Amino acid sequence: MSKALIIVNAEVRSGNVSANAPVAAKMVTAMVKAIQNSNKPVQPEIIGAADLWSKSVILSPHNDDLIYCPLTIQLPNWVEFPAKKIFELCRELKTRRNWVEQHFQYKTSSKNSWLGDLWLPVVLTAKGILYGEVIGEGEIPNSYQQPINFKEHIRQSLYKLAAQLLESINATPAVYLLQFRILGEVIVFDRLWPFPASPAIASIKLQQPDLFACHWHCLTGKPIVDLKIVSP
Repeated sequence: MSKALIIVNAEVRSGNVSANAPVAAKMVTAMVKAIQNSNKPVQPEIIGAADLWSKSVILSPHNDDLIYCPLTIQLPNWVEFPAKKIFELCRELKTRRNWVEQHFQYKTSSKNSWLGDLWLPVVLTAKGILYGEVIGEGEIPNSYQQPINFKEHIRQSLYKLAAQLLESINATPAVYLLQFRILGEVIVFDRLWPFPASPAIASIKLQQPDLFACHWHCLTGKPIVDLKIVSP
């Protein structure tokens, strides 16, 4: 049986995420549900990124039955997986921001200034891109809400930015989150996440399929027809 390796930035004991990391636990639960609902004979396995850094868990680089599903961008450089180069490019914040400034003349985040509080879900399938509704950060830490509405010209500008960013890093099918903020009607680019990061939990029970299910569909080549907002 194939195995889906879910790597999370939290303590994991006996396959369970620590209660001290409730957001990570929600992400993992949603990812496991997506895998189990896909009708594929795949066994999810959950490990903490710290176990990789400490080398208490050693991964075989040549296991064709292993589907990598990192839910953290902080991975050791010795971990080999298909999207490794994309994750590395997304970690290079200054390079990505410089690229956006050069090609779009947008403002970008700098250190602790203009950090993004909005996320555009970008679902890259084998047949093209689907855009989800923008997610916003709530007043309570680690709380998120969807959808956040924008004027059509801002929305189209975000779509264009996202598409060209993905092309610039030779992105492969997956769910990406474009993090940004809006000053007046000006887009300020922050960063690109190459997986459904924590804001994606806003899509659980609200979007069909939710962003974790979309991510699994993308990783396994299952088509996605549409993204719909439904009543929670």
